[in-house]
Amino acid sequence: MTGDELQKLLEPTIERLGYELTDLEVRLSGKGGLLRITIDKPDGIGLDDCEKVSHAVGALLDVADPVQSDYNLEVSSPGLDRKLTKVEHFQRFEGETLKITMRFPIEGRRRFRGTLVSSDDKNIVVEVDGESHSLPLSMIDTARLVPEGA
Repeated sequence: MTGDELQKLLEPTIERLGYELTDLEVRLSGKGGLLRITIDKPDGIGLDDCEKVSHAVGALLDVADPVQSDYNLEVSSPGLDRKLTKVEHFQRFEGETLKITMRFPIEGRRRFRGTLVSSDDKNIVVEVDGESHSLPLSMIDTARLVPEGA
C-alpha cells in the first residue's frame, strides 16, 4: 500500500476524533519499519491526544492490515518547526518565516529561507532578502516553519 493510500485509509478516523492529519511518514524497509503520524488541532496537541489517536489508528491497522511488514507506530504533534504539506497549511502561516527545499533548482537555487508572503493552489511567494520568489507547490520537497529566534 502506498503512502497516499494509507493516508486515505487513516485520515477519516483521525478526523472523526477531531484532529487533522498533517503528515504521514512511511519507512518500511527491512526490520524496524516506521509509520509516523503527525496530528494537529487548533488548540495544540498533548500526550493524551497522541495516545487517543495511536489507539484508534492501531486498531484500524490491525483490522485492515494494510502493511505487510513489521513497523513501529508513532503519533506526534507538528512541533515548532512544523512541516507544511497542504495548501491550507501555507495559507494559515502566511507572514511566517519558512525554510524550503525544492526538488529541482528554481532561479538557480534549491533552498530558500524567507517570509511567506502569499499562497494559492499552485504557488507560494516567499520574500528572501527583499526579493520575491514564486515557488510551485508541486516542486517543493520540504517546507518547514522556522521557530522565532532560530
